[in-house]
Amino acid sequence: MPPKSRPHHTTPRVQLVRGGIVVSERTIPLLAGSVHYWRMPPESWRAGLEALLSLGLKLVDTYIPWGVHEQLPGQFDFGERDPRLDVVKFLRLAEELGLYAIVRPGPHINAELTHFGLPERIIWDPACQARSASGRPVVLPVPPLAFPVPSYASRTFLEEARRWLLAAGTRCAPLCYPDGPIVLSQVDNEGAMYFRDGVYDQDYHPDAVRLYRRFLERKYETPENLGRALGRELDSFELEPPRELDAQRSRDLTYHLDWAEAQEELLSDALSVMREALDESGLCVPCSHNLPIGEALTPLDPSRLERAVDYIGLDYYHVATPAQRTEIARRTSELSVRSEARNTPAFACELGAGFPPFFPALTEQDNLFTALAALAYGLRGFNLYMAVERDRWIGAPYDRHGRERPFADAWRRLARGLEAARFHELTREAPVHLVVPRSLRRLQRVLHAFGPLSAVIFQIVGSGAADSGLEDELELGAPFAIDAELFLRRVEEELERRRIPFAVVGGDLIEHSLEHARFTIVTCSGGLERRIVRAASRALREGRSLAIGPHFPQRDEALVPREPPSELRHAFEGSLPRFWDADPTRISAAIEQATRVLGLEPLHASPSELYVTVHHDSEHRARVLFAINPHPRPLSAEVQAFGASHAEDLLDGSVVSAAFSTLSFPVPERSVRIFKLT
Repeated sequence: MPPKSRPHHTTPRVQLVRGGIVVSERTIPLLAGSVHYWRMPPESWRAGLEALLSLGLKLVDTYIPWGVHEQLPGQFDFGERDPRLDVVKFLRLAEELGLYAIVRPGPHINAELTHFGLPERIIWDPACQARSASGRPVVLPVPPLAFPVPSYASRTFLEEARRWLLAAGTRCAPLCYPDGPIVLSQVDNEGAMYFRDGVYDQDYHPDAVRLYRRFLERKYETPENLGRALGRELDSFELEPPRELDAQRSRDLTYHLDWAEAQEELLSDALSVMREALDESGLCVPCSHNLPIGEALTPLDPSRLERAVDYIGLDYYHVATPAQRTEIARRTSELSVRSEARNTPAFACELGAGFPPFFPALTEQDNLFTALAALAYGLRGFNLYMAVERDRWIGAPYDRHGRERPFADAWRRLARGLEAARFHELTREAPVHLVVPRSLRRLQRVLHAFGPLSAVIFQIVGSGAADSGLEDELELGAPFAIDAELFLRRVEEELERRRIPFAVVGGDLIEHSLEHARFTIVTCSGGLERRIVRAASRALREGRSLAIGPHFPQRDEALVPREPPSELRHAFEGSLPRFWDADPTRISAAIEQATRVLGLEPLHASPSELYVTVHHDSEHRARVLFAINPHPRPLSAEVQAFGASHAEDLLDGSVVSAAFSTLSFPVPERSVRIFKLT
């Protein structure tokens, strides 16, 4: 049976809050830096850890690599033979210096290691390998050496991983706070099936097919129910998963959408098994999982992952461009609202400083732009990856001997500025929520038109279903997934043109959005989760401000026809338009009307190319202002002062005085300025 959702063991000595973690009744903001102990001689550990302190960071983050520590199957060296592998000694040194610690024992860690930190024997064990639709091992073509990836469904792999996590966790358990520095842990790493995440790319491992059939049984309960949903006669759940997109009509998509959803369930179940091993080992601190860039179009479903972990974090590796600014805003605003709803920190588990030499280069300007833009849209803490350089990584603020590089000062000033502004206590208020159902992301994955080239690639560069989706209308009269994506983009563009703050929100947070946002807009491709339909119906009965578009929900999340509640069908009347299509002119008119009726207040700033966010304290006073220029030319900004008389730049210390309630200042090309308002 799959692991059951249960309250996680989070010792009361370490508690998650929106601002970070609470230890000994003190809130610690999550400002961390990565140092990989096994890649450094022990005599360099102190210099590396002291580098973090010099940067103003509070925590050290480190992987614990299975493939490095394992000497023989099931036998591990934790420093008994190789001093570099003494993770306990490394963590005790961090404690001595006053640092807290985040440990990440995998089993998958990536870390630019060959085989992503897994033992070679695991990689080459056929029982552990993920399988393609043709039954072959699934190979990841990544430098420095392509390798077959493990299956998250393989019972052999999960049992091997469990043994490793018990061994690593048992070593670390005595170091959990207050007996040691460990305050957080992470299970696995960027669990998007090792980046072979296309719907038909994998996993056809026999254990995965078994889990697929079990998923169908849980969802439909009887073969007759499943047959009705699929439009065929069935007398069992012994169904073969689809090997390619061969749908000829919309009804055929249910079969494919169930396969995509089963992949989401498979990953959640695997992470639950791994988390339980960490709990069993005694490593009982709050646990996270990090989502890679482009996560919206992977099989990683945050609402399912939250069964296994206590909070979700994101990884950030972006460049300073207008398209990437948009992607950072979408990703971070969703994380921020999720964190607010769960009372957990909005945390970047990895925020790039430097880059691996075999990938496209990220400049220091790119990295700092990404950090500041993410903070602008609601991030509250980050792990600087890498803070201290090591093999297969260049451009970190400190070299592998702990010697400072010139651009370390920018990170130091940022960390100290965030602390001075008590940024972790502030909130970016977003009165409008754009709800994106998980069913739409799943549909976009299924309808991706570029075969083995993952939909994630298009998401990463700031595109989406409108650029990569299958345009076949499948007898519905419209390319419904593309329509929904275009609708979402146009609403975003109109809100940004009017400078009305908004957040992109996952569909599982619909109740939170309806309770806390002043206006909720639900994107619908024609199919919609029954949970969202019920919440929307209830909200309309209660007179809440809600709109749905560009299609009316007449099917469920798997595109099975459903009769929507009468309240939803008859509630599109009143002072606000309730149903929107994708026409840009009508979207603009609807937002104009909503702005007037609801009294939504825009942020006043110019020129139009400038993006602005403001962060408030608990008494709704504006405390921090961000001005974002993703363009390749400088801008001269004029921004409302939000009641402040002065604005201090937290990076360079310069002060701007308000004149006639306006702040005027330059914003260099591809940069973000952060001001403390007083």
